[in-house]
Amino acid sequence: MKPYDIHVFVCMNRRDPSDPRGCCAEKGSEALRDYFKKAVKARGVPGRVRVNQAGCLDQCEFGPSVVIYPAGIWYTVRTTEEVDAIIEEHLLGGKPVERLRLGAR
Repeated sequence: MKPYDIHVFVCMNRRDPSDPRGCCAEKGSEALRDYFKKAVKARGVPGRVRVNQAGCLDQCEFGPSVVIYPAGIWYTVRTTEEVDAIIEEHLLGGKPVERLRLGAR
């Protein structure tokens, strides 16, 4: 099998509920990861793009956090509409979605 061109890592970290930064899992990253996987497959690019869960990306206060390699682009993703924007504009269109980049909000 040919290696993937793009890897999408979705933080699935769980922190203690008392941690002031919260965690990506509490903010819905599991459902977003599942949606990301289905949406990539539905668009016919699963052999080119791989969506994986990640351990702590250490950006939970901004989460749910997503990083895309090899570009090294970091996003805060909160909705399925934002996932769709990243797939359409970045993964398929080649242009990062500036409004969703981590720290842009």
